[in-house]
Amino acid sequence: MGQRPNILLIMTDEHAPMYSSAYGHPLVQSPNMDRLAGEGVTFDAAYCNSPLCLPSRMSFMTGRYIHKIRAFDNASPLPSDIPTWAHMLRAVGYDVVLSGKQHFCGLDQLHGFRAQLARDLHAELWTKNGVLKGTADWGKGTPVAARPWGGVAEAGPGMTTEIEVDDLVEARALEYLRDPARKDQPWALNASFIAPHFPLVVPERFFNLYPLDEIDLPEIPQGHLENQHPVHQRMRAMFGAVDFPEEQVRRARAGYYGLITYFDEKIGRLLQVLEETGQRDNTVIVHFSDHGEMNGEHGMWRKSSMYEASVRVPLQISWPGEIAGGRRVAQAVSLVDMVAMVVELAGAESVAPLDGDSLLRLVRGEEADWKDEAFSEYLAHGVQRPVGMLRKGRYKLNYNLGEAPELYDIEVDPNEFVDLAGSAEYAPTLAAMQARLLAEWDPLAIEEQVLRSQRERLLIERAAL
Repeated sequence: MGQRPNILLIMTDEHAPMYSSAYGHPLVQSPNMDRLAGEGVTFDAAYCNSPLCLPSRMSFMTGRYIHKIRAFDNASPLPSDIPTWAHMLRAVGYDVVLSGKQHFCGLDQLHGFRAQLARDLHAELWTKNGVLKGTADWGKGTPVAARPWGGVAEAGPGMTTEIEVDDLVEARALEYLRDPARKDQPWALNASFIAPHFPLVVPERFFNLYPLDEIDLPEIPQGHLENQHPVHQRMRAMFGAVDFPEEQVRRARAGYYGLITYFDEKIGRLLQVLEETGQRDNTVIVHFSDHGEMNGEHGMWRKSSMYEASVRVPLQISWPGEIAGGRRVAQAVSLVDMVAMVVELAGAESVAPLDGDSLLRLVRGEEADWKDEAFSEYLAHGVQRPVGMLRKGRYKLNYNLGEAPELYDIEVDPNEFVDLAGSAEYAPTLAAMQARLLAEWDPLAIEEQVLRSQRERLLIERAAL
C-alpha cells in the first residue's frame, strides 16, 4: 500500500440514497456523487446500524453495535473510555479532526478527535444546562402526536441556522485541507454536514431547481397504510405523519431534493481543493450518511423505521490508483464494515473487537466470499420494544419483539409492499433469518438494558428541571 493515505470522510445527515442521480433518481441532481461513482465504488445495499442520528453516529465512531455501547437514543452519551476510530488513528500518527456534526451529547465533544473545527449544532440542541434531554420513554408507549409534524408545512426556500452551520463546516474543512501543515503527517478529516436533514428549507436557487409540478409523489398503493404492520402504524401516529395535502408534500420533497443538491456542491469543492493542493491521489474519500429519510413513502417522514428509505444509506469510496472506478457493489454491507476498513487503511488496531469486516478487499474486487449481510437495530422513540433488521442476500427480516416479523424480497419487491412472513412457502427462509439474527442479538436482555437506562436518565432530567 506504500505511504499511508489521508482519509476524508464526507458525512451527511438523513440522506436516503435513492434520492440522488448517482442512485438512479430521474430528478435529483447530484453531479459530484455521480463523479465519485465514476471514480470509485458505489454500494447499492449499504445500511446504517441504527436509523437515528446519535445511535448511528456512535456506532460509526466505535465500529460497534449500539446495544454494546448503550447508545440507545438521541440522549445517550457515549462513555469517554470507549475507544473510537479517532483514537485508533491518532495512536498511529494521524492528525484526526472533526468539522461539523457528530451529535456527541455530554461533556466530551471530541471522543478522540484532536479538534472540532466548526460547530455541532445538534449536540447543542440536545443538551440544556449541561443535562441531556430527549430520552425515549417506553413506559409511555407510543402516544399519538397532538398535531401533524411541522416539517412538511414549513418546507420551502429560505435560510436556516442549519444552512449557516453547514457553510461554516465547509469553510473550516477547506481551510484545513489548504493548510501546508497537511504535508507533515497523514490526516483524517471527518467533514460532517447537517443537510439534507430537516428543516426542509434551502436557499432559493436550489429550491427552484425542482418545479413543484415535476416533483414525484410517494408511491402508496391502495389499502397499504390500512394493512401496514402495527409497528409502522404506531410510528406514523406518534410522529404526526398524517395525510398531508399534495401541495405540501410536493414542497417538502422539493426542499429535500434541493438540500441534496446543496450538499452535493460541497463534495465538489472538497474534491477541487484536494486537487489544487496535490493531495487527491493519496486521499481515500468515503462519502456516506448516518441514515435515510422516509420522504413521505409508506406514509412516513423522518427516519426511525426499518424501511429501505430510512435504514439504507449512500456509500461511495474513491482512491485513485488503488480502487478501480465505475464499480457498483450489490452485496449488503453496513457502516461498521466501513469503519473496519478505515482502521485497516491507517494501519491501526482496536483493543475491543470491531463488529464489522473491512471493506478494503471488497472495494478492490478481491473478495470472492463476502458475507452479504447487514444488521441494524432501533431502540428509541416511536417503538415500544426492540426492533432488529437483518439483510441477508436478497431477503430482509424485520424482527419486532412481541409482534409478528416482516420478511421482504428486496430484489423483486424493492419498495417493501409484500410481506412474505405469513407465507408457508417462505417459512424456511424466515426461520433461517430469525435464527441468524437471534444467534447474536438477544432482544429480551437488550430491552432490560434500555428500560433501565431510560429510567436512570429520565430521573436525571427531572432533577434538573
